[in-house]
Amino acid sequence: MRRESSPPRADAKAHFEKIGFAYAQMDGAPYWDESARYVFTLREIEEDIEAAASEIDAMCLELAGRIIASESLMNRLRVPEHAREVIAESWNRRDPSLYGRFDFAYDGKGPAKLLEYNADTPTSLFESAVVQWHWVEQLVARGDLPDGADQFNSLHERLVARWAEVLGKRFVHLAAMSDNVEDFGTAAYLADCAAQAGSAAALLDMQDIGLKDAQFYDRDGRPIETLFKLYPWEWMFADEFSHAPAMRVTRFLEPPWKAVLSNKGMLALLWEMAPGHPNLLECYFSDDPRAGALGSYAEKPIYSREGANVVLVQEGRTLVSASGGYGAEGHVRQALHLPPSFDGRYPVVGAWIVGGVPAGMGVRDDATPLTSNQSRFVPHVILG
Repeated sequence: MRRESSPPRADAKAHFEKIGFAYAQMDGAPYWDESARYVFTLREIEEDIEAAASEIDAMCLELAGRIIASESLMNRLRVPEHAREVIAESWNRRDPSLYGRFDFAYDGKGPAKLLEYNADTPTSLFESAVVQWHWVEQLVARGDLPDGADQFNSLHERLVARWAEVLGKRFVHLAAMSDNVEDFGTAAYLADCAAQAGSAAALLDMQDIGLKDAQFYDRDGRPIETLFKLYPWEWMFADEFSHAPAMRVTRFLEPPWKAVLSNKGMLALLWEMAPGHPNLLECYFSDDPRAGALGSYAEKPIYSREGANVVLVQEGRTLVSASGGYGAEGHVRQALHLPPSFDGRYPVVGAWIVGGVPAGMGVRDDATPLTSNQSRFVPHVILG
């Protein structure tokens, strides 16, 4: 694994406009960065990234079953009581999952270390599946990469196939906050994948969902029978409508049982289930006496997104911290494992799972060891 300079395409902006990549820049700063690339060997991908993602996914499914069967574990994760029956019913029906993303610290030497699991609302999907694939194809065609250059990337094909498995030909609604260009762009991409799988799809803002009697509806009066929502379960369960009988009528993607895996507390429970696993980092709830013995750690709210309110502490000294509005429900402390530094940039490898199968990856890096919504997406390539 290495980071190296890469020639930016002169026509990249026009290409982004053509394919609908509207957030190559966000908040006036570059998000997509093709002035560099991360280079991996096939062995690194297959043995260190893909294998780890597959094994941890299986462990997470086992853990989900344990949590849902235990009131004590649900309490530890601060799952609202009114949500527990909906979660359990979803698990017992084996409601299907569409996708998720494991974030690893990895330096090319292994093993990859799990930093967190984006089980419920992972973004950076379109750029992982499509934008960076176009990039590698175009650089090969222009002679800027050798003919044998490849990428760990079957995301688009697997997403289309998974939609077909999950939906058949049924209609699906997809909802996100329309004022968030990345979230809404991700939902729009998934709507396109569903359409390619043969299902009609409608894209809507979360605020356009109405409730009448025991059914959710869109603004056109169409019942919402299947809903993909890029909106965290902990937010939904905090909303008044989450008490409505309609929660048992609509089928959701990601399903309610994913709520127990999107909670950072699962990192502590995963370590408790498999202590010493080579891909895991020692982790405890912050009120556990063992947490105090960690001299260097990452403190993470059990409910948080995009690095908000995370604090990295090394031997008692705060390295970096992020602001935000999370933390009221509690925290975990995870043994500090900093991403490697390449030219002053710290990459995190996001390994995608689609329908239980490793399907690709995306790399985001930052000038600090803490990945946030300001971190840049840098494409990757397999050489050798």
